[in-house]
Amino acid sequence: MGDSFIIAIDFGTAYSGYAFSITSRGEKTDPYLKIWGEEVGLATPKTPTCILFDENQDFISFGYEAREDYLSIKGQEARDKLFFDCFKMALYGKKINRDLKIEAANGRSMKALRVFAEALRFLKVNALTTVNSNAKGKMFIPSDFNWVLTVPAIWDPSAKQFMREAAMQAGIVKEGNEDKLLIALEPEAASVWCKKLPADGFITQNISRRSLDQSPGTQYIVVDCGGGTIDITVHEVLEGGTLKELHKASGNDLGGQTVDRKFREFLRQIFCDGVWDKYELTYPVEVQKIMYDFTLFKKGDKDMEITCSLNLGILAAANKSIEKFLEGVEGATWDEGSIRISKQKLRSFFAESLQGITQSLERILQGDYRIKYILLVGGYADSQILQRHITEEFIDQCDVLCPFRPQEAILKGAVEFGRKPSVVASRKCAFTYGIAVANRFDVSKHRAEKKYTNTDGEWCSDIFMKLAEINEDIGWNQVKKFSLSPTASDQTEMKYTFYRRKIKSPKYVDEEGIERIGSFVLDSPNTAGALNREAIMNVQFGSTEMKATATDIDSGSTKSIKLEFMRG
Repeated sequence: MGDSFIIAIDFGTAYSGYAFSITSRGEKTDPYLKIWGEEVGLATPKTPTCILFDENQDFISFGYEAREDYLSIKGQEARDKLFFDCFKMALYGKKINRDLKIEAANGRSMKALRVFAEALRFLKVNALTTVNSNAKGKMFIPSDFNWVLTVPAIWDPSAKQFMREAAMQAGIVKEGNEDKLLIALEPEAASVWCKKLPADGFITQNISRRSLDQSPGTQYIVVDCGGGTIDITVHEVLEGGTLKELHKASGNDLGGQTVDRKFREFLRQIFCDGVWDKYELTYPVEVQKIMYDFTLFKKGDKDMEITCSLNLGILAAANKSIEKFLEGVEGATWDEGSIRISKQKLRSFFAESLQGITQSLERILQGDYRIKYILLVGGYADSQILQRHITEEFIDQCDVLCPFRPQEAILKGAVEFGRKPSVVASRKCAFTYGIAVANRFDVSKHRAEKKYTNTDGEWCSDIFMKLAEINEDIGWNQVKKFSLSPTASDQTEMKYTFYRRKIKSPKYVDEEGIERIGSFVLDSPNTAGALNREAIMNVQFGSTEMKATATDIDSGSTKSIKLEFMRG
């Protein structure tokens, strides 16, 4: 590709956006970031990840527009519409299949793949419209671009594959040009961007050493603080500026939404006896507004005021006066139509999330590394409470750095990653991968029940032949080569079944905890070589997907498979 035309989509739990580059290969300019929110008087680098469908499951709107549309409709009409907010967390910590359903605000469900595909379709169309309005007469189409879609590094491979499928349904890429869509890991994208930042590109509490040291051997932790997940990666800078992953992606689901949930629980505690539950059910649109206001307060570290709506007041008054609800509630007071929440109380909403982040970082820092920095990125890293807490906890061990616009680091880094995916030179293998083979039966090594006999002798079936081991360093797009032979002289096809497990050395493929991730049959029509025939299998690791290709040497017959992590 002579030119570097890239569109990167950061599909976040709480907020989503895109950035693009339409520069010629040699030009060095920062990616262009779409700014959102003009229709609601804002200017933000991302738009809320919420989507609205009508009662027939037809797409209406996405982002700020979807929120405004939903907030403006009343009563039964609002209850008929399907509004999905922060739905990305449906993919966290689960084995995903194509039939997964997710629930809208009104309790009705839709297929997750459809919801995600429509959200990505909106972002695709919006991106192309923006690009074309800046392109001086040239009309770009999706296939003109390399597309980058960011996902959390800690997601299961099935969730990453689900996003690729949703992107195909959205028309971002078509069958045959799938290689124009790159799945990027969010903390890796952020790491690539932070490497480019000058010294004054970071907020830091420690003024003396402010920039990220680029010299080979420098080790640092990237903490991607998202709305849903905390996603942690450890990198070392190599000669030539590429990166090596030192520690398998780790983290948890204690992102910014955990803080929102604590705030909501507090409101439920104040408006007890079912008042808040009834309010949520009857006026979901007003609850959305309160939660949106809270996301703005979350960035600071001061007392906050929540305006009490007329409807909440009426619901409360049917039970007792609002002042009475607030009596004896620590950290909240009634102040002429508003509920004032103290900054101490606000900090308490962060406690569980911050404890989770601290524990994850402590586990890494106890390892055999020489960590020099902790980089905080992602929208939740904008919070002063979070920045201060991590700095105070770890200031004695390393420098804590946060880019001035931490929410943009992933998007801009994703564009850079699209230009040069090999910038992450090696990653840790997340599983032990293998195939099922049969070997000559050895009574001292093999289980008796695995023995079978054919005209060529005694064999042991179901042996796990290792292709890659958990925690092994896998190079960017590394290809491993294996030689395989038939187990019967007259065999005219060879079946290869792939498995994975999270331990180092499985022995048999039917052990507990082993997952089947695909199979294919290779034709071997020429049996003249009997057992001395050979098939060569190449397995491509190292990018975010895996592919295996086998070739029968005598006949030249070839079969390929992309390994399948999604069921159904």
